[in-house]
Amino acid sequence: MRPDSAPEDFLGAMRTESPLPVVGAGRAHAELKIGGRFMDQQILRLPAEQLFQKEIDALIAAEKDPVPTGWKMSPRSVRTYICGGKAGRTVITPKYIGHERLVEIAIATLVTDRALLLIGEPGTAKSWLSEHLCAAINGDSTKVIQGTAGTTEEQLRYSWNYAMLLAQGPSEAAMLKSPVFTAMETGSIARMEEISRCASEVQDALISILSEKRISVPELNTEIAAKKGFSVIATANTRDKGVNEMSAALKRRFNIVVLPAPADLDSEMEIVRTRVAQLSAGLDLNSALPEEETVEKVCTIFRELRCGETCDHSQKVKGTSGVLSTAEAISLLCNSMALAGSFGSGQISDDDLAAALQGAIIKDEDKDAVAWKEYLEHVMKKRGAKWGGLYKACRDLA
Repeated sequence: MRPDSAPEDFLGAMRTESPLPVVGAGRAHAELKIGGRFMDQQILRLPAEQLFQKEIDALIAAEKDPVPTGWKMSPRSVRTYICGGKAGRTVITPKYIGHERLVEIAIATLVTDRALLLIGEPGTAKSWLSEHLCAAINGDSTKVIQGTAGTTEEQLRYSWNYAMLLAQGPSEAAMLKSPVFTAMETGSIARMEEISRCASEVQDALISILSEKRISVPELNTEIAAKKGFSVIATANTRDKGVNEMSAALKRRFNIVVLPAPADLDSEMEIVRTRVAQLSAGLDLNSALPEEETVEKVCTIFRELRCGETCDHSQKVKGTSGVLSTAEAISLLCNSMALAGSFGSGQISDDDLAAALQGAIIKDEDKDAVAWKEYLEHVMKKRGAKWGGLYKACRDLA
């Protein structure tokens, strides 16, 4: 379940040790102790391998199984890191809550020479899982290319420092190596986010890299061959299928794992609770964590609007244009906490929750506003006193 882009994919849930109070009065910057290490409080988001360094070190120290070339730990230990368990006396917290077999398939793929493609709806933890796989396998999840319409082939391969190029001519020192290039040199894993948003020529360039496992550098009359351990983890969401659909040739270079949405309400609530607690610990929200009832209401509303029917299957519900993913539920509750902490009592109220719901659900004013009003009157209003305060606050805003 990481906020990468408001926030990005989070079906999986992360748990950390509770940060200790600020320490070291003489330090230039206040620091937190997370996972046994001191972290600068001014850093907004730390990579997974730093947040969970204690767990990674414990798994490496307790290793008993064969470790593939280029890996820090065995496939079994990677599974324990992702799904939770124990390493000696250290409790390993689950990073992903979902189908463990899918995690095993993903890990087994990376043992081979095949690349891995994670596909699913927005908010199903594709980027989250890819980051933690890299953190466990290589101890480095930062070799990332963010796929966009503006991503170029040079960003996938290499480019040049043109000042050095003009002054000294082509040389290795003048090269600007891409994350994929660096991963090939070091025998590690690179991440390619939102691959279906990249132009077809960029996708075609990746076919050559995944097939030949080498990059040609004609300016230096040489080529770089990938070391053992090199692979690529790509992600693509099903909502962007029509942007730049991947060719059959590129899909053949990947083993594809489809990550589903949470199976039931309880699973989704557990993910949301855990991730909200972790996120809020690193932000100055000045608010108490949402109560169980609040989390249940948000997850119920999102699931019903997403699925087009109430959770008890007794009534059809008009859907909205938004995805209403688990990641958005996490973001919504953090936003409600910010409202409560900055302008309220420090405890999420129905008014705080209603304001956040309005912004999250109504993306298209013409369609979504109508669907939301119908949901309020035909579903929420009929749920009695437990939902009465939230219904009134939402109706007033709508």
